[in-house]
Amino acid sequence: MRASRQAIKLAFAILAWTAAMAAFVFFRYAQTPDLPQWAVGSADLATLAIYMGVIFGSLHWLSNLIADFSAINRLPYLFSVIFKGLFLLLGATTLAYMTQFLNMWAIENHMATLRQMLTVHVLYTPSFQALIVYLVVVRVSLAFIEQMSLLVGPRVLINIGMGKYHKPRYEQRLFLYLDMVSSTAHAETLGDYRFSRLIQDSFSLLADTVNRNEAEIYRYMGDAALIHWPLEEGVVQDRCMNIYFEFSQQLNWQRQYFEEHYGFVPKFKAAAHCGQVVAAVVGVHKQEISFFSDVLNTLARLQDQCNPLGQSMLLSGNLVNRLENSDSAYVLHDLGQVKLKGKQHTTQVFGVSPRGR
Repeated sequence: MRASRQAIKLAFAILAWTAAMAAFVFFRYAQTPDLPQWAVGSADLATLAIYMGVIFGSLHWLSNLIADFSAINRLPYLFSVIFKGLFLLLGATTLAYMTQFLNMWAIENHMATLRQMLTVHVLYTPSFQALIVYLVVVRVSLAFIEQMSLLVGPRVLINIGMGKYHKPRYEQRLFLYLDMVSSTAHAETLGDYRFSRLIQDSFSLLADTVNRNEAEIYRYMGDAALIHWPLEEGVVQDRCMNIYFEFSQQLNWQRQYFEEHYGFVPKFKAAAHCGQVVAAVVGVHKQEISFFSDVLNTLARLQDQCNPLGQSMLLSGNLVNRLENSDSAYVLHDLGQVKLKGKQHTTQVFGVSPRGR
């Protein structure tokens, strides 16, 4: 799943930069009545835009990859943007020098034409200075979009931009609620600062499994996280259960780190429920898509039953009836009808454990 997501990010970067380079090439030659000498037709201009788009898109993706898998992602966001911008400019400068030697191995005529495109009519003209400024503007703009996507989620960003939820609408959603066990005691023992670092370290491990299971973070609430899917996507391949048990496994794999820094490995309990909600954009200065429904209230009450029922994860009967269980990796334990706090009627509840345990 990680490889496929990186492939999607690479494809997006190449497409975005190809569009940006197409705009640059168009405006570069829009004022001239005739095509440049090296261009036989408009297809040559398209070739130049595609070539530059592939190069800069690949450099863009590579800079993000280096930042994601290094200590750079823990630096303030401004430093991350500066690094990515300098990486791109270094790549552009390297490209400029490399094109000087293209004529040494340009056996085919189209390679000679490409060298002429890049050197005579791009790199060694005043427009190259404009290109550098343009690269900076495009890189910063894409970095801003990427950061906004991280802050609110890619789907939320697209939906807000397209105005999908400016009028409330009914939807079927599946929610997963994760909450740290004994968080109050941990906060008192560690203090506010170390406890907040514990939350950061814990939820940083949650990102990969959320992505692998095609979910989105609805919001973080202190030591808890609320995750959601459209219902038809969430019930596929045990996704709501995968996230919890993969996350728990990730925490155990980092046992040495957590014990050295905090003296224990954090544990979480979880609950999942589904149903109809009303989704709408809320706010003016800090917009977000909010969900309104008794589903969320029931979910919170269901999660409160983990300790009394001695379970690490609970599912509602409503959700279990919709799951695809033909070859599930998990065993469901029917715990019967449970009276949830504040609810008039009982709710059928199921415990979950990995198959083979």
